[in-house]
Amino acid sequence: MEPVPDFGAGIKGEAVEPHPGGRIKHGLGVQVVRMIAFATWFWSVVVTTCATQYLGMPLYLINRDYYYAYMALTKQSFGLLIITITQWFSPTTIRVSGDKSVRGQLLRTKDGRLQTDFPERLVLISNHQLYTDWLYLWWIAYTSKMHGHIYIILKEAMKYIPLLGPGMMFYGFIFMARNWARDKPRLKHRLEKLKSRHGGPMSGTQSLDPMWLMIYPEGTNLSANTRKGSKKWADKQGINDLRHQLLPRSTGLQYCLYELKGTVDYVYDCTVAYEGIPQGGYGQDYFTLRSTFFQGRPPKSVNMYWRRYAASSIPIDDHAQFDKWLMARWLEKEELLEGYAQNGHFPADEGHDSDGEPAVNGFNESKVTQGAGYIETTVRLAHWYEVGNMFSILACFALVSNIGAKIWNLALYGSLVGKG
Repeated sequence: MEPVPDFGAGIKGEAVEPHPGGRIKHGLGVQVVRMIAFATWFWSVVVTTCATQYLGMPLYLINRDYYYAYMALTKQSFGLLIITITQWFSPTTIRVSGDKSVRGQLLRTKDGRLQTDFPERLVLISNHQLYTDWLYLWWIAYTSKMHGHIYIILKEAMKYIPLLGPGMMFYGFIFMARNWARDKPRLKHRLEKLKSRHGGPMSGTQSLDPMWLMIYPEGTNLSANTRKGSKKWADKQGINDLRHQLLPRSTGLQYCLYELKGTVDYVYDCTVAYEGIPQGGYGQDYFTLRSTFFQGRPPKSVNMYWRRYAASSIPIDDHAQFDKWLMARWLEKEELLEGYAQNGHFPADEGHDSDGEPAVNGFNESKVTQGAGYIETTVRLAHWYEVGNMFSILACFALVSNIGAKIWNLALYGSLVGKG
């Protein structure tokens, strides 16, 4: 068994000072209270969700369509959990922008929330700054009502985390051992399932099931230790290392796109930057679990820049050409991150498509589609009552069981009276 990974200092140790999140806002006593409240909420939802998953296991043998829909509901519950812990314990400003390829797909609601109009099936790639990057990307899925259909490729060691590991296996997440001979067959198996068709609830509007496949081509997050590995790889390949990212590895992503060929129309790329991290610094050294959720020092802002690429335009059949394509995207991201470091913001598309001209996104050709510019918002639920959704399935089981027990007792009582 591989060791459970460290999640970026966690509760142990102190965050590096001076801190980009500012001064410590909560004393030790308040931190302890927040820690207890955080753990209570987090694990109560996790335990509830895991219990719900195990109760739903028989559906796999009864009806696969309903089984996958059921597990998608439990995945929604975990998505709601990470949104609530961020909203309550680590209020975070998010600044979102994009280029013209996502024109009309980044929207602001009347109450100031982000709403995305991304498709039901896509491959999502991103640079990897912190262990918690996935949290904000899962929230993006929520803004597109796809938080029950996200699939993440992650380290194999993650599946050994108590409760969370089995839960992620129920979710259909893909665990990689960083050994291609071992990883390729299991990846192929999971990708075949992601190309399957189901006709039950939550199966989407297309013939294929909804799917957001999240991949970090860098393989791990940016840190002093992983920077050494990236530099070693750059020297081996005879190329320059990057300043703000790790060099991407193309094999896994190319294989995913090749296997999903014809079932996914677009690859979405997100470039993520955290406000205040100094040049040469690493986010994980500042934004630990303790500083972010207990000391009251989350990132002052999380900044996202979105682009998308037609899968048909990507050279997935030629490894050398695909490697060049991916490296070109990472060099563009490097320029974006350098621009962010100098200016404090990413670019923003504020243009529009005129009437009669084809829209960039390939739909709404007859309408004017305006670029979103900058959307500043926070991670939060759309409706407060969604908190109850995390417990609704288990509550329904309890209610049905209670009613069944009463009916059984009444029947048993009637039988005894009849015999008497």
